[in-house]
Parts: sequence; structure tokens; C-alpha cells
Amino acid sequence: MLDARTGLVACLALLTLAYVVFWILSIRYRGAEAGAPASLRPTPFLLSIGFVTNFFDVLGIGSFAPTTSILKLRRLVSDERIPGTLNVGHTLPTITQAFIFISIVKVEIPTLLGMLGASVLGAWLGAGVVAGLPRRRIQVGMGCALLAAACFFAMTNLGLFPPGGSTLGLSSPLLWVGIAGNCLLGALMTLGVGLYAPCMILVALLGMNPIAAFPIMMGSCAFLMPVASARFIRKESYSLGPSIGLTLGGLPAVFAAAFLVKSLPMTALRWLVVVVVTYTAAAMLFSARSKAGNA
Repeated sequence: MLDARTGLVACLALLTLAYVVFWILSIRYRGAEAGAPASLRPTPFLLSIGFVTNFFDVLGIGSFAPTTSILKLRRLVSDERIPGTLNVGHTLPTITQAFIFISIVKVEIPTLLGMLGASVLGAWLGAGVVAGLPRRRIQVGMGCALLAAACFFAMTNLGLFPPGGSTLGLSSPLLWVGIAGNCLLGALMTLGVGLYAPCMILVALLGMNPIAAFPIMMGSCAFLMPVASARFIRKESYSLGPSIGLTLGGLPAVFAAAFLVKSLPMTALRWLVVVVVTYTAAAMLFSARSKAGNA
């Protein structure tokens, strides 16, 4: 009889298999129509983009923002195809992250399933509810909150605050707080607010080991991205060559970065959270300011 963790991994494996088969069939059909031109093959530069961005994605910095910047700067993908290229290209590396961290970081099952399911529910609800909220105000609020949290973590590492907990699970009522919080973070994803950094803060403030955030945040995205990517593939609203490059370059990067994260001591891991959260907060505030200037 399968336990809950094995069942979760099995569900993700089936979803991954279905996604891969769908993508391969789509590529074959597309190649047959286009005569399999060489332009569909990834270049070494695209492979390097996949490696670098997914390496930092495992560290919690995220892959979408840096990939978008590079694709736009080098004019590798037209603007309207960037969202699809990002989703399709980063889906399999993200799923690989989830497989690794769900296996090596033994977050308690009620906490893992509750928070993972909450983020998926939040993303589904957010498409119709949160997406109507003013994006710039949310970016400013989240940016300021993340900066404050980064200062808190830095002061903890400097011995100015007592350290947080080191558990890998929550019990009521904190479990319900975590579920509600991750549901909100899943909803905010529909506005382009990344899940990784806020999830790191949420987990740590609830008294858990910061590394517990990795299977939670990566598992959440792993279940969301194949569904979103399949829609882009079906509509052919993505660039195939860059997507393949991001995927093939990203997969080995995941294993290299996962080993680094797993081996970090608690203090170093908290400093990593400080860096990631500060970077994310600055990016949010900069994006909000840019939109205000263009209004």
C-alpha cells in the first residue's frame, strides 16, 4: 500500500509523463509541418541560459525574471511568445526540483499536502478574483514586506533576535495559518508575484526549518506548470528552440544546485534566504516604479 508521500510522487510522475508525451507529439507534428528546420534546434547559448537560470531557480531566486531579461535583451523570442516559452522551457526542470526536494526533505505529510494543495487552489481562484486587484499596489506592499522580513532574518543571523524553529511540520492552529498563507501566495502568482521568496518567509516565520520551503514551493509550481504549459503548446504560442534549450540546459543545473542547497548549514541557509528575499523585493519595487513611470 502506497504511503501519502509515495502517492504524491506517483501523481506527479503520471502528470509529468502525460505532459512529456503531449509535448513530444506536438513537436513531431510541428516538425512534420515545418520540415524540421534547423532553427528549432537549441543553440549552445540557449543551453547556457537554461543552466544558469535554473541553477539560481533552485536557490530560490527564480528563473522567469532573468530568462525574460536575456530573451528580450538578445531579441531571441518575440514578446508575445515569451510567457509560453518561459512556462514550457522551465516546466521539466521545475518538476525535477520537486521530485528531488520532496524525496530528500521530509516535510510532514499533512503540512506538505495542505500547503501544496492550498497554493494550487489559490492559483485557480486567483485567476478570477485576485487578478482584478491593482497589481502595482500589491507589488509595493509585498516588496516592503519582503524587505522587512529580510532585515529580520539578517538580525537573527547576527544574534539580535532568537533563531526560528527547525521543525519540518506544523500542527493546528499554525498549520491552518500556513495553508491560508500559501493559498494567498498561489493566488498572487496570477499577478506575476513569485511564490518562492514569500513562501520561504512564510515557512520560517511559522517556526519551520527554512529548507522546508523548498519541497513546498517547488511542488506547488510542479503541479501548476504542466497544465499551463500544455495550453501554450496547444496554441503554439511559444518558441520551440528556446524552450528546448531551457529544458535541456536546466535539467543538469537542478541536480548541481540541489546538492548545494542540501549541504548548506542552517545559518548559511538563512543568509541565502536573506539574499533571495532582498533580490525579489527590489525587483518587485523596481517593477512597480517602472509601471508608475509609464502610466
